Amino acid sequence: MISVLAQERLLGAALGSALVGIIILENKRNIYETISENNAKFGNQSQVDKPILKSHSHFEIAHLWNKAVDKTFGSLIESLSSRGW
Repeated sequence: MISVLAQERLLGAALGSALVGIIILENKRNIYETISENNAKFGNQSQVDKPILKSHSHFEIAHLWNKAVDKTFGSLIESLSSRGW
C-alpha cells in the first residue's frame, strides 16, 4: 500500500499538471484568436519582404558575433590568461 505522503504527492502532481495544461491551452487559444483577429483586421499582408539574415553575409554576422563576445568576455579572458590558465 502506498503511504499517505506518496498519495498526496501524486495527487498534487496530477492536479498541478492538469492546471498547467489548462493554463497553457487557454493561452494558446487566446494567442490564436488574437492572430486571427489581426489577420482579419489587417489582411494577410506580410510586413517583412525578405529575411533579416539574408541582408548580411555570413562573414559579417560572424564578425559581429565575435566582436560582441570579445567585448562581453574580454576582461575575463585577460584575467584568466594573465594567471596562466
